[in-house]
Amino acid sequence: MCGRFASIKSSTQLANEYEAVDGTRGRVVEPDYNIPPTHAVLTVVARHPRDANGTPDPASIVRSIRVMRWGLVPHWAKDPAIGSRLFNARMETVADKLAFRAPAAQRRCLIPADGWYEWRREEGRKRPFYLTSNDRESLALAGIWSVWRDPAGDADGPPLATCTIVTTPSAGEPAEVHDRMPLVLPRKDWGTWLDPDADLGVDGVAALLRPPGSDVLGRIEVRPISPAVNHVRNNGPGLLERFEPVSLPASLDISRLVSKS
Repeated sequence: MCGRFASIKSSTQLANEYEAVDGTRGRVVEPDYNIPPTHAVLTVVARHPRDANGTPDPASIVRSIRVMRWGLVPHWAKDPAIGSRLFNARMETVADKLAFRAPAAQRRCLIPADGWYEWRREEGRKRPFYLTSNDRESLALAGIWSVWRDPAGDADGPPLATCTIVTTPSAGEPAEVHDRMPLVLPRKDWGTWLDPDADLGVDGVAALLRPPGSDVLGRIEVRPISPAVNHVRNNGPGLLERFEPVSLPASLDISRLVSKS
């Protein structure tokens, strides 16, 4: 399960990496080393460009970097607060769950991440780990997105674009930390996943959702990090640094090291 991740590249850097145009329209998303649900994130979508009248050009597809809020709000929702719970979508059910099936069929995106965080229970405590690429390229997390308009608001007001991360059973080294992980898509699958003309339906989406292979798992480094990441208010590059807790001998009497007042 992915409930926190890092995205520290600018929209310009991601546009170069994903062969896309910068479609953020001046909205700046600062580098964030500890992103929780409901925060703004950069995503990659592919759509038909529209002319001044809003008519799409069916002969052309443009891949672009967009700003969305993490936590999917279905178009039928009455309250956008539902998005705080819909920040992950399980691969096994994304194609048929009410909140996800329409976006999965028609609105798929990539969510670039420098890495994500997981916690493993050890000796009664949860130990944090950072899972990142060993080649410094972004990890393309499979996502789906939706557009929501406030039914009680201005019909011509700006819509709210939201997204969620598709998760899969863990494999390889990530499975040693947590039983689920984001679905990381290899570059060869980006075009198919983003294709705006592929209205896939349940069977088509299921065919695209395959567990990660060795080409993906071989890129992922699992790194123990400081418990500072546990608090969402903490941010900065120090969260990504390797951290090994000090193990003291069981025979050591800690009380002797504590001065008495």
